[in-house]
Amino acid sequence: MTEKNWALLNGLALAYVGDAAYEIYIRDHLVKKGQTRPNQLHRMATHFVSAKAQAFLLHAMMDEGLLTEEEESMYKRGRNAKSYTSAKNADITTYRTSTGFEALMGYLHLSGQKERMEELIYWCIEKVEEKENAKKS
Repeated sequence: MTEKNWALLNGLALAYVGDAAYEIYIRDHLVKKGQTRPNQLHRMATHFVSAKAQAFLLHAMMDEGLLTEEEESMYKRGRNAKSYTSAKNADITTYRTSTGFEALMGYLHLSGQKERMEELIYWCIEKVEEKENAKKS
């Protein structure tokens, strides 16, 4: 197979893959932490994978200057993609930001940038857990 330029793939296709890639890491993380009950796993996963959570994380990454120019471009490709669906529990801006987050993850996954993708995902996990712990305090 020839090398593909994944940066040319449309934003929704990138988001489709990124959604799955990111969710696998979140599910692994939760199970490795000892969560085993399906209902509880699903409820806890939403803290990481909901449109609202992903939009929060993307904005935090931008605020902290974590993304390269290329990564920001992939986020914008997903954010600006014309989707024919909408989130059940989020406004359109949050939903589009979330789609951009997923497109970024999809791009990193497809382009073989596993180390960078994991760096961002582990940062996201830490950020969500900090936020959840602050709520409990």
